[in-house]
Amino acid sequence: MDLSIIIVNWKVKDLLEKCLRSIFEQTKNISFEIFVVDNNSGDGSAEMVREKFSQVDLTTSPENLGFAKGNNLAIRKSRGRYILLLNPDTEILDNALEKMVRFMDAHPECGISGCKLLNPDLSLQPSVRAFPDFASQIFILLKIHHLLPHSKTMYKYLVQNFDYEKTQEVNQVMGAFMMIRREVIEKIGMLDEKFWIWFEEVDFCKRAKETGFKILYTPEAKIIHYYGQSFKQAMGVKKQKDFNRSLSYYFKKHGTKGEWMAIQILRPLSLALAWFAQIFKK
Repeated sequence: MDLSIIIVNWKVKDLLEKCLRSIFEQTKNISFEIFVVDNNSGDGSAEMVREKFSQVDLTTSPENLGFAKGNNLAIRKSRGRYILLLNPDTEILDNALEKMVRFMDAHPECGISGCKLLNPDLSLQPSVRAFPDFASQIFILLKIHHLLPHSKTMYKYLVQNFDYEKTQEVNQVMGAFMMIRREVIEKIGMLDEKFWIWFEEVDFCKRAKETGFKILYTPEAKIIHYYGQSFKQAMGVKKQKDFNRSLSYYFKKHGTKGEWMAIQILRPLSLALAWFAQIFKK
């Protein structure tokens, strides 16, 4: 089996159907299996998969397990040489999956890879970032990045000078499309389930890189990413709480004690800012 495709879904039935159709229509010359883990969507997603895609391995959860735990459920059942973590709000273009499998075959030093992501209008969607540092995450935590989007701090974190037309080594690729060599999971383990949402793929990339695997971006394959459609259905304060929890845990694992303590102190302020933003949006 060349590729195991894992999709964790929450409340995006129509986009999930489009994603699955694109996989079957746009994938040739490789063997693959598809796992869908539905996180208690309640929007007919699971029923749609059962009725229209009987060849897909469907797991339905009575609760929202989060991104990491949902993916790990399917990883345990997967058989592919490579494992693709794929968001349900994506659309495969021009045999992208075969291209990425061949890319991984040609780069045995590569443990994780990502392709070029496009917006629905086919414009470039930036998808490469540096590993989080304390300054950039404080900017995001306190919404300063909205006021200073081109600051040196955010420029460095978002790698705003990145050449998306060139294959190159990176720190991390977006979890919307992350192809993983099975040996990586055998060596470092699966996604850390203490991250319920956010930072789980960042942590995974960091652990892989620290173990000696390369992480590569390539423009050889392209997909459309409708970006954050599940997130849009969550309220601002709830999203901020989830972000804060994962940010705090990330710095507990990878930062200093002082950085972790500072984040703990600022968490209530970030929730207040999110609450005000939510009020003014109404």
